[in-house]
Formats: sequence, C-alpha cells, structure tokens
Amino acid sequence: MSLTIKHPLIGGLIIMTMGISTAATATGLTIVNPGNLHDPSPNGYSTAVITPPNARVAYISGQGGQDSTGALSPDFAVQVEQAYANLRTAIEALGARPDQVAKLTIFVVDHDMSKLEVLTRNVKAMFGKSLPAQTLVPVPKLAIDPMLFEVEAIVVLE
Repeated sequence: MSLTIKHPLIGGLIIMTMGISTAATATGLTIVNPGNLHDPSPNGYSTAVITPPNARVAYISGQGGQDSTGALSPDFAVQVEQAYANLRTAIEALGARPDQVAKLTIFVVDHDMSKLEVLTRNVKAMFGKSLPAQTLVPVPKLAIDPMLFEVEAIVVLE
C-alpha cells in the first residue's frame, strides 16, 4: 500500500492520502473525500474540510425551527426547513455565505431513517456542491418542547 503525503503539515496533522478526492472552493476551503471511504456527498455532507491558513472562524449556535415569532410547527420537515432558513440568516449576518461553512452538527429528536430524506434535501438545497463536514447526533429531547431539530455551524470568514 503506497501512501503519499499530500499536505506536509496542516494544523499539526500530517495528511496522508490514498485515492483522495479533494476540491477547493472559491472561499479557500478544501473538501476532502478519501476514495477508500464511502462517498458521503449523496447524503449531503463531506468527510472533511480543510480551512485556509490564518482563517477567521465563527461559531453559530444551534438554530431550531422557530419562526420569527418563536412559534414551532409540530411537523419535522417544516422545522428542518425553517432551521436552515434561520441558519442562512445567521450566516448572512456575519457577512458570509453558505459555501463558507466548514462543519455542521445537527441534532434530531427520535431520529430514524425516514428523516434522512428531509435532512439531505435541505442541506443540498442550502449548500449545493459545497457540502460541509457534518455530524448527526440523535437525541431524546432538545431545549424547547416541541423542538425536533437543531443545526449549528462553523463558518470560515473571509
């Protein structure tokens, strides 16, 4: 097995590659999807994202599906769509765009496989081909009843 050092040193981590697919975005983020791992992009995320040197980073708190009045729909799909709209508003308030998001963490109450289509559709609608790294955390409950979904983000500012 032949390994090649692709980037000599990134944040103290040596990146060794074997059939890695990388794509640089217009914002300087590098999306990494190793060829010897399952391709996560059909599911709406990337395996890893490398930020450019000396990047400024912003952390967006979890955005739920509340509308501007604080109301929550009891429908999971409606909450997910509203949460991504809220996330977009928070990103734009930073003077940033969705393609500057490096990482998402999403929390889903009572997660099951039937919810993946809703999640994938919404993340692809917001991020297109610039899919951030992402982690889904199933949880029994969120901070506010009847909150069913929450998304937080790490954004690289220009």
